[in-house]
Amino acid sequence: MRLGIFGGSFDPVHLGHLLLADCCAKQANLDEVWFVPAANQPLKPAGPRASGAHRLSMLELATADRSEFVSSPVELDRGGVSYTVDTLAIIHANRPDATLFFLMGADSLADLPGWHRPADICALATPLVVRRAGSSPLDFDPLRSLVGESRVGAIQQTVIEMPPTPISSSEIRTLITRDGSWQHLVPLAVADYIETHRLYETED
Repeated sequence: MRLGIFGGSFDPVHLGHLLLADCCAKQANLDEVWFVPAANQPLKPAGPRASGAHRLSMLELATADRSEFVSSPVELDRGGVSYTVDTLAIIHANRPDATLFFLMGADSLADLPGWHRPADICALATPLVVRRAGSSPLDFDPLRSLVGESRVGAIQQTVIEMPPTPISSSEIRTLITRDGSWQHLVPLAVADYIETHRLYETED
């Protein structure tokens, strides 16, 4: 079992998230990708806007037609600050048969040494780094202090290529607040859910 772990606020999940997961699944031959919504992220102290229950429900709707995409409540069930190393340790304990991969973009790669116990993260899961077309070359120097040189080379060989996708959850929330056009940026079922529950209509 090759299992990709995709963490984030998913506030809300959008088409860019799904494209990233699809690129990783196909290019890295992953059997499953688990979307893991955070309870509270240490690098985002303001916290997510929508509740954990809403964000998980939107993920379930967004991934309903892809059997290899799984919405995992592991961080929401645990509560508190969502440290990646703790999440990976729990998944590893529950799925010792699985080889874990941690999906991340270029920004996360640069910030990784400042995360909680980054060396342990790399010991539990192989970073699967995504490069968007047209972006700057990836800098793997942050990994050199965390893993051996040979492993850095192996990670460089598994870089995921992804088309440019200028979509962000914060942009979607702003568009909703300002009564802009946003529905095309998320799956139809997610747009219906947001409108039904009147999510993100105010800035508070």
